[in-house]
Parts: sequence; C-alpha cells; structure tokens
Amino acid sequence: MAEVLETVSGHGGELVLRRDGAEFEVIENGMFLMDTRNGESERLLVTGAADRLAPGARMLIGGLGVGFSLRAALDHGTVGSVVVVEREPAVISWNRTGPLREVHGAALDDPRVTVVEADLLEWLRTTGETFDALCLDIDNGPEWTVTEGNASLYADSGLAGLSRLLRPGGVLAVWSAGAAPGFTARLRERFGEVDVVEIPVPRGEPDVVWFARG
Repeated sequence: MAEVLETVSGHGGELVLRRDGAEFEVIENGMFLMDTRNGESERLLVTGAADRLAPGARMLIGGLGVGFSLRAALDHGTVGSVVVVEREPAVISWNRTGPLREVHGAALDDPRVTVVEADLLEWLRTTGETFDALCLDIDNGPEWTVTEGNASLYADSGLAGLSRLLRPGGVLAVWSAGAAPGFTARLRERFGEVDVVEIPVPRGEPDVVWFARG
C-alpha cells in the first residue's frame, strides 16, 4: 500500500506525494499525475529534441515532473543550458531538497539549470527569451489537459506563440499519454517537418511525442 509522504494545496488543487515501495507518485485532486516507474517517453521528449540540434543548445522544459526530462537534457552532450518552468512550488521543493532529489541525482543543483516558478502559459506570453528547443510536458496530452485553460496552448494561436519563441532551426517537442490526431494536423499546417513517435507502455495505449521544426 502506498505511503503518503506529504499533502499540500497547489495551484491546481490538492497535491499528494506518495511512496509505493521504491517508487514515488504524485497525485493531483485524486488523479494520477506522474511517477518514477519508467520515464522512457519523458526522457525521449528532450533527447529526441536535442538530437536535432547543434551543441550548446538552449532548451526550455515546461513541467519539472519527477526530473526525468531534466536529467536526460543535462546528460545529453548537445544541451548547453536549460530553463525549467514549473508552477507548483511543492514539485520544485520535492525535486530540489525532497525525496525526488535522489531520482535524478540532484539535477536542479547543476549550474546550467534555471528554475522558474510560474504558470507556463502566462510565462510564455510575457517572456522575451528564445530557445533552440521547447519541450512541453505539463498535461496528459493536447486533448487531456490537467488545467482547462491549458487547451489554448495546443490550438493554432498557441502554436503560433510557441513558434515565435523558437530560434531558426529550433524544435518544438510535446509529450502526451495518447494520440491526438487533431493536434498532429495542426502541427503539420504550421511546421515543415513533424515526426510523431509512439512509445509503448506496460498498460494502455502508447505514449506519444511530437517533434516539429521549420
């Protein structure tokens, strides 16, 4: 039986950190959000983007999660610096000094990392920064958002805003717990090159990661 380590009030409601054996789980409002059991697709989100970039790339990771994506970015020889935008202070704390620190080897201590505590959509609308890669993992998918307002990120207007933050030759990478044909179509209308990668999972339909550029 899973052990509750901490329960806090977050921006999206009640957040719970649990330990189940050797693994950790994060639950939001009673809905499973993330855990440390696999992480293959979360790592591919950043490594697949980084593989398409030149050395010294500047990467944005939207959503800290359990740190799998950040660790993979830092271990990839192409990535020079990473900005992580995470809206939940508890998630940042659990990763920086709490139990999740051991999952990624204290990745937040790396001098190449800047952590921004902010709502990603609001931050994207106001930032003047540009990136070689935008790697987004803040929802269960374009058609299964954690927060209702996040749906605009995957609409035509959201994709237009994201493309303005990409440097020439930059890559937009988006994670999902399932297929989203409508989102694929919108990406192909805006970007010249779109790859859709399915990653098998132990149960249910495959995770999906999109890579778009041009």
